[in-house]
Amino acid sequence: MNPVYTIATLEQAANADLPAKLAVLGYPVAHSASPELHQPALDAFGIGCSYIRLEVEPGRLPQAFQKMRELGFIGCNVTVPHKFEALDNCDEVAEEARILGAVNTVVFGENGSRGYNTDGPGIMQAVSGAFGLNLGKTHTLILGAGGGAGQAIATQCALAKPEQLTLVNRSLDKIVALARRLERISPETDIFTLDFDDPGFEGACHDAELLIQTTSLGLKSTDPQVIPDACFLPHHCAYDTIYQPPETPFLASARRAGCHTDNGLSLLIHQGAIAFQHWFPGTDPLPYMRKAMSL
Repeated sequence: MNPVYTIATLEQAANADLPAKLAVLGYPVAHSASPELHQPALDAFGIGCSYIRLEVEPGRLPQAFQKMRELGFIGCNVTVPHKFEALDNCDEVAEEARILGAVNTVVFGENGSRGYNTDGPGIMQAVSGAFGLNLGKTHTLILGAGGGAGQAIATQCALAKPEQLTLVNRSLDKIVALARRLERISPETDIFTLDFDDPGFEGACHDAELLIQTTSLGLKSTDPQVIPDACFLPHHCAYDTIYQPPETPFLASARRAGCHTDNGLSLLIHQGAIAFQHWFPGTDPLPYMRKAMSL
């Protein structure tokens, strides 16, 4: 069976012996481990359907949602680059997703689609489990804060009301607007914004305790390093939201500098468990997901 489906081949998956009723939507999406995460939990609870990868080109999310609803899909996860578009294409959006500014989980029901964001609560659990850190008591610096995952994580940090939060992005206008919104959420937090070329960038990295990498750099072996090696100090905890490959250049540099490191697999598991519970309330998929991912 083709491990990656498209809108054109979606009906084939829905008509299989174990029909597809859940999917992860992205572009690209072949690298996603979400099917390996969710399928064991579906099987453990005796839910007779499969979870697939669905590659959806930018701008075609509405067509994908329409086709999935026609085929009786329960819901889906949404990854790069569709999280902002998903927010605008759900009939209803949960309050936390609207605050976080992106949707990564959708439930299809009789009355339409409802969007959620599980990245925010997922990163809180992942960071706590990996480093023992509380986002409300940690100076976090977010690399790529203008993207879907970056904005959700930045907003979750603001909701935890830390003393300091630093946002970094290639385009300053995105994070300046984000910072204004976050200041309304947490007026007591000092929020700093800068781009990667700012002369104070290295010092800003040194001042932070937790560095979270949310850009797509590192997915490909040819990708450049996100930040210079000199930005890392031994006191840092470094978290990369990418999980394939398990050690990105960002994490390799952090490890060589003596930092504590973790990759996005823990976030995938925690946000995935929360998403599963939106589709199937009352279940506890976390043990099966941990086992599937060997965590």
